[in-house]
Amino acid sequence: MPKDQSIRSVLIIGSGPIIIGQACEFDYSGSQASRSLREEGIEVTLINSNPATIMTDPVTADHIYLLPLTVESIIQILEERQIDAVLPTMGGQTALNLAIEADSRGVWQKYGVRMIGVDIAAIELTENREAFRQHMIDIGLFVAPSRIANSFLEGKEAAQDIGYPLVIRPSYTLGGTGGSFVHQEEEFDAALRRGLEMSPTHEVLVEKAVLGWKEFELELLRDASDNVVIICVVENLDPMGIHTGDSITVAPAMTLSDTAYQEMRNQAIKAMRSLGNFAGGCNIQFAQNPETEELIVIEINPRVSRSSALASKATGYPIAKIAAKLAIGYRLDELSNQITKTTSAFFEPTLDYVIVKMPRWSFEKFPGADHQLGLQMKSVGEVMAIGRNFLEALQKACQSLENNRMGLGADKKEWIRTSDVLERLEKVSDDRIFRLKDALRLGVPEKTVQKLTHIDPWFIKQMKQLVKMEQQLMRYNVAEDIPEDFFRELKEVGYSDAQIAWLMRIKEEEVTRQRFQLGIRRTYKMVDTCAAEFEAKTPYFYSTFDSENESIPSDRRKVVVLGSGPNRIGQGIEFDYCCVHGLLAAKDAGFEAIMINCNPETVSTDFDIADKLYFEPVFWEHLEEILELEKPEGVIVQLGGQTALKLAGEFHKRGIPILGTDFPSMDLAEDRGAFSTLLKDLEIPYPLFGVAGDADEALRIAKDVKYPVLVRPSYVLGGQYMRIVINDEELERHVLTIFKHMPDNKVLVDHFLERAKEAEIDAICDGEQVHIMGIMEHIEPAGIHSGDSSAVLPTYSLSVAAVATMVEYTEKLAKALNIKGLINVQFAIKGDQVYVIEANPRASRTTPFIAKAYKVPYLQIATKIMLGTHKLKDFDIKPQPSGFAIKVPVFSFEKFPNVDKNLGPEMKSTGESIRFIRDLSDPFFRELDRNRNMYLTR
Repeated sequence: MPKDQSIRSVLIIGSGPIIIGQACEFDYSGSQASRSLREEGIEVTLINSNPATIMTDPVTADHIYLLPLTVESIIQILEERQIDAVLPTMGGQTALNLAIEADSRGVWQKYGVRMIGVDIAAIELTENREAFRQHMIDIGLFVAPSRIANSFLEGKEAAQDIGYPLVIRPSYTLGGTGGSFVHQEEEFDAALRRGLEMSPTHEVLVEKAVLGWKEFELELLRDASDNVVIICVVENLDPMGIHTGDSITVAPAMTLSDTAYQEMRNQAIKAMRSLGNFAGGCNIQFAQNPETEELIVIEINPRVSRSSALASKATGYPIAKIAAKLAIGYRLDELSNQITKTTSAFFEPTLDYVIVKMPRWSFEKFPGADHQLGLQMKSVGEVMAIGRNFLEALQKACQSLENNRMGLGADKKEWIRTSDVLERLEKVSDDRIFRLKDALRLGVPEKTVQKLTHIDPWFIKQMKQLVKMEQQLMRYNVAEDIPEDFFRELKEVGYSDAQIAWLMRIKEEEVTRQRFQLGIRRTYKMVDTCAAEFEAKTPYFYSTFDSENESIPSDRRKVVVLGSGPNRIGQGIEFDYCCVHGLLAAKDAGFEAIMINCNPETVSTDFDIADKLYFEPVFWEHLEEILELEKPEGVIVQLGGQTALKLAGEFHKRGIPILGTDFPSMDLAEDRGAFSTLLKDLEIPYPLFGVAGDADEALRIAKDVKYPVLVRPSYVLGGQYMRIVINDEELERHVLTIFKHMPDNKVLVDHFLERAKEAEIDAICDGEQVHIMGIMEHIEPAGIHSGDSSAVLPTYSLSVAAVATMVEYTEKLAKALNIKGLINVQFAIKGDQVYVIEANPRASRTTPFIAKAYKVPYLQIATKIMLGTHKLKDFDIKPQPSGFAIKVPVFSFEKFPNVDKNLGPEMKSTGESIRFIRDLSDPFFRELDRNRNMYLTR
């Protein structure tokens, strides 16, 4: 059946700001779906309130509406546009909930809009816990014993009937919000109340807990003719009881027997075909009894999910792109496989490699937060690694996390007290995989580890292999002593040179030198969806240690764009937006654009964005060999946030060209002492400060600059460990905390300007001319991290003189720092005195916000300046302001109920939305301004 010719225009609903449980995976799915529909000549209109996404960029859709995700906004669009159909399956739970609300108010019917991809009945069936439970039973599938409760009394009765342990699952919530396990009766009342309060329909499912069972997820596609294809089976390394977003996951499934796999397939297909009018992607989760292989269905998501992005990157199969085409009427057998170009989309992917997904948490932002993992998702991002075996992929995933781990243990962060390790195994936390390895290293029997963790014995045995290899390695004294076969075996299971060096107590350079002398180098394999059964066309690669290299360098001029790694608080989706535009600009300028990143949720790691994609850790050892192979003209580090910027020193030391602003200039801006000297030379005011190497020195500086002081480590992201302190006792305590966590760092002690206003400027400089992109005034006063403060573009209360001074200082700094590309300068304004707080010689968190507000492709302009192909005079830059644009931070405090929610110098927000107003009388702005006055009068 060819596409439905009656559908000429489609509305895609986005997912809104990034929150825990709903992150940038929906930027990937919405962007891919939009491109897919436009390929078919369909006019695409998109609504989303997140300015940091590629989804809301003019390159993605025909019409972008940066509006709040409300029914009123939907009506506004339908009044302005002729929309034939709405696709609500690409924006997560937010989009589904909005589609349901609009339907209940008769909006779709009134404007003659069809819902495609899924219908309301299918959404209601999967979201309504009781209806879903009964439906599964009706079609012959098993579910855990459960009861629906809409009141406290009903919940108590359900618990009495089912018995403990129980799980409480609120209806219509995201990321497990409000869900919890209840092991004993005395815990039940509080958990039930919380679940009922969190559900928008005041409904919970009280269910028998199947703790310790194994968990699996299947990603499927179904077309209108009831054809179903299974794209990927993902196994959770962690057992039932941990939210899948917080679990380490593996594909293909490692411990699933063939009979169990076939049964799971059959049940998944049966469940999907029973959902009624459905054409698109679906995620289904199963629990499996490890003793009997009995299966029960946990839930079905009738939409593209968090796991869909992972499955797409794991297999190379573009799930969202195909799902969008199925929604407009195509059958699976009518569509081609985007990677092989010769097989159909009905061809199920086959993997000849292993992928491991690891979550990334930001608990350090929430002192006092409960690190224990459970039903409620707490991670803020994730990484994916690809290897030829499980251990290689697992170690590469550990190297991708950017938490100073060199792999799975074998570094200076190992624990040595058995009692502490065993306690951590039982109380599941963010570091459990590392503690599991510690337990095995300390001699804890495999059976004991399995009993405490309920992790399948196969995974434990695999990690025990690493312990045995490390014991063998420690027999050798120098790198030259390691037998070649054993050296290669170490690399084949993912050991970094740094791990080997740590175990032998020698320098990493010695290990690398000997490895190269033995000819043990990385080769690169293609992700092809078909285990090399058919020829593939897509240049999507991962590294391993094999005899054949499938990545053949071209003779074109090349540039490498370094990605920003996993999402975390302080570095999120906005830097992926920057990277994507960097790739597009490089391609437009005639370069071969090469992307290196390890985040499966992003658009930058989509198979058709870069000319060549290396899905690899942003980790020096991996980067070095890619650069040796490709020999690019240079590397762009300005777009990948602090992740990429931190590697600039290594590139400079090894003579690898950095495109745009050079390393000495970047280092000058990052080195607070040297930067303040520059400010002094330029006669630019700045708060009094000092740089301390220990607590005594910090106390002496505080005495000179006067309290209150702002204390922070140098070279950090998102204001990590920044505090305002008012006396010696607080200062000493906080400085010692910084040195405990960052022993090699310096501490900056700045006089804090009380009751000052804060503002920032983003600019582009080509080495000669400076263009001011935007001037933003923060609503909250200085002292609140810029990422947590609402910001207004343009300024609204600063004097003309203050704004002119800010522009003057920005131009002075950009030229003095020899900026070629982007710069962000932050200011404190007290009266009419303007102080420079800091300068960031890279893309900033606000760069996408300004680009969206003024409708100017600033990232592409800046990239072409970095490449040296253009100057500012070559561009006709015409900002298109529309009143005032307000950046509003969004928080996920509901995931951490007992933490301090007061805002300060350390960033806590997970995302942001944008709001446009015509003038300052708008009620939305007036409410924000009242908050500012509240801060100023505290």
